[in-house]
Amino acid sequence: MLDALGPAGDFILVAAGLLILVFAGDALVRGAVTLSLKLGIAPFIISATVVAFGTSAPELLISVKAAMQDAPGIALGNVVGSNIANVLLVLGVPALIVPIAGCGSEAHRNTIFMLGATVVFSALVLMGNISAIGGLILLAITAAMVFDSIRSGRKNPEAIEDDELEDADPEMPGAKLALLLAGGLIGLPVGAEFLIQGAQGIARDFGVSEAVIGLTIVAIGTSLPELATTVSAAFRNQADVAIGNVVGSNLFNITAVIGVAALVSPLDVPGEIIGRDIWVMVAATAVLAPFIFLCWSISRLTGGIFLGAYFLYIFAAYGGQVAA
Repeated sequence: MLDALGPAGDFILVAAGLLILVFAGDALVRGAVTLSLKLGIAPFIISATVVAFGTSAPELLISVKAAMQDAPGIALGNVVGSNIANVLLVLGVPALIVPIAGCGSEAHRNTIFMLGATVVFSALVLMGNISAIGGLILLAITAAMVFDSIRSGRKNPEAIEDDELEDADPEMPGAKLALLLAGGLIGLPVGAEFLIQGAQGIARDFGVSEAVIGLTIVAIGTSLPELATTVSAAFRNQADVAIGNVVGSNLFNITAVIGVAALVSPLDVPGEIIGRDIWVMVAATAVLAPFIFLCWSISRLTGGIFLGAYFLYIFAAYGGQVAA
């Protein structure tokens, strides 16, 4: 039926896929955290594992599905584009509302992991193919980070943010818990399938590469929950947590998401990602690091510069396709 609508049908598929992913991802995280509390798992372990992995579930499902359907441009573009958007867009917008900052020993530790993972991931990308061995290397970094987070949480259990577990209810009825888990587990692959089909259709309709669609439409879509959260936090004068969320999200994207996708199917890296996008991601990561290590605040001016840089990047991504 949607085929008869042409390009409009593809955009409907993308919108429907994103909507399903947002609600299914939220349901899965809430259900998994509640189940973990019911089982008596310590909150700091839940924060380092269930919450961290659960919030990356949409990106993971998209990249795995794309790898299975021989669409490495979407699988890699989703991650590279999301990491770029997380720094320049997700931090740029709330900074226009209130200056934001993030520092401290935990932020420093995670940023070191993020920088190391970025170097490893970039090296794999520049090789032109991320094999199963490359995926295992990336997953090993994920495991090291999770182990470090659990060790840190065991020493400082009071450091866990209350808002990470605020939607959990240990007294939740079993039927509601089962419904949340089922909705998340069923909705995520369905939403990912809709999104990938729509993204591939848009690429065909407008003559642009799947990588560009992954880097822009898919990446922005999967970053919308983070953007909504940081903007809401900015209005509550709590935007300082945004930088920590971005670091964690970016780290999981390039290690866990790509690691699992590469195990499912080796990922051939599109030329435009090697020639342009990976360097933009590295630059965005490098720009963010001193703000964390030196405890600099991202001012309104800096936020405006971030947004300007992001719009220039989007223009370059599509402009390059037109020129080609």
